Amino acid sequence: MNFAPFAITTLPRIVFGAGRIAELPQLIAEYGRRVLLVTGRHSLLNSPHGPALLQALMQAGISHESFIVAGEPSPEMVDAAVARYRAAGLDVVVGIGGGSVLDAAKAIAGLLPTGNSVLDHLEDVGRGLPYTGPALPLIAVPTTAGTGSEATKNAVLSRHGRDGFKKSFRHDCLVPRIALVDPQLLAACPPHLIAAQGLDAFTQLLESYVSLRANPFTDALAWSGLEAIAGGFWAAWEGGDTPAAAAGRSAMAYAALLSGITLAQVGLGSVHGLAQPLGSLFPVPHGVACGTMLAAATATNLQALRERAPESAALAKYARVGRLLGGGTALDDERAAQALVSTLAAWIEKLNLPRLGDFGISAEDIPAIVAASRNNSMKSNPVLLNDGEIAAMVRQRL
Repeated sequence: MNFAPFAITTLPRIVFGAGRIAELPQLIAEYGRRVLLVTGRHSLLNSPHGPALLQALMQAGISHESFIVAGEPSPEMVDAAVARYRAAGLDVVVGIGGGSVLDAAKAIAGLLPTGNSVLDHLEDVGRGLPYTGPALPLIAVPTTAGTGSEATKNAVLSRHGRDGFKKSFRHDCLVPRIALVDPQLLAACPPHLIAAQGLDAFTQLLESYVSLRANPFTDALAWSGLEAIAGGFWAAWEGGDTPAAAAGRSAMAYAALLSGITLAQVGLGSVHGLAQPLGSLFPVPHGVACGTMLAAATATNLQALRERAPESAALAKYARVGRLLGGGTALDDERAAQALVSTLAAWIEKLNLPRLGDFGISAEDIPAIVAASRNNSMKSNPVLLNDGEIAAMVRQRL
C-alpha cells in the first residue's frame, strides 16, 4: 500500500478517564503556583467538582484568579481579561467548560505574556500582525463533548449581528499543553446539550474523514471516533446514573477529543462552512447549526460527488459510515450512502433540532449566508459546491 505524504501538527498531552479531574492540582503544579481559572457560568463553580477542586488547590499551595465566560467569547472579552490579569504574575491558565470557555482560555493564555490585543492577530478581520508567542501554558478541561477545542490550535471569537463574524486566533502556541478529559464532567449536561454537542462532534469526525486533506493517520482516528458515537450517543443522550449512560458519556468524550484532533489536522467541510455565518449573523448555537444542516449537506455532497467526482474516495467513505450507523453490511455503496442520509435525517427528527426559520432566518437572508460560507472549512469539503447548491441546502432547513 502506498501512502501519500502528510504532516501532523502539535498535539496536547492527553489525560483521559473517569475521575481524572482529581489530578488537576498536581498537573497545575507542574507549571507553577499561580493559576487563572477560566470557567463558564455553571461548568465548575455550581458543579459537585467545583468546591473539591478549589479546596485541593488551596491544600496544594496553589493560588488562583477566576474569570467567567458568559456566552461566546468576543475580542473585547479577551482583551478585557488580558488587561485585568496581565500583571497578576500567573504561571498557567486552566480552561474548564465548553468550547466557548476553552477558546477564550486559549486566547487569554496566548496574549497574557505580551498584552497585545487579539485584534492584532485575528484572521481576516484583525490587523494582520504575525503572532509568534510565547503563550502561557494552558490546561484544557472540557465539560461538554462536542467541539474538541481541547485538542486544537484555534480560539474562535465572535461578534454577533448583521455585520458579525466568527473568526479564529490561530497558532501552534495556542495548543493546550494538557487536555484533561474526564467523562464524569458530562453527567450534568442536559439532553439538548448532549444532542447539539454530540452532532457537532459527529460532524467534525465525518467531515474530517471525507476531507480533501484526509490521510491514513486521521482516517484511523476519525473512524474510531465515529464508532464511539455509533455505540454511545443515544445512551449518553438518554442520560441517568446507569452504567450504560456512563459508558455513553465516555464514548462521547472520547469521540469529541478525536474530532478535535482530526479537524485540526485536515480541516472540515460544508456544514462548518455554513455554521460560521449561521452563528455570527444569526443567534444559532454552533452545535445546533451543525446538527440541523448535517443531513442536507451530506446529501448535497453525495450528489455533487456522483456528478462531478465519481472517482472520489469520499463516496466509499460515506457508504462505510452509512453501514456503521445501521445500514447493514450487505448494502452496496450507493444504497449505504443513502442509508446514511436517511439515518441522519431521522436523528435530527428524533432530537427535535430547530429549523433555521426558528431563529428568524428567511429566504431573503440566503445570499448573505452563502457569500459568508466561503471560509477555511469549505476549502476542505470533498467537492467544490456552487452557490446554488449551498443555497438549496439552507433553503431545505428554513
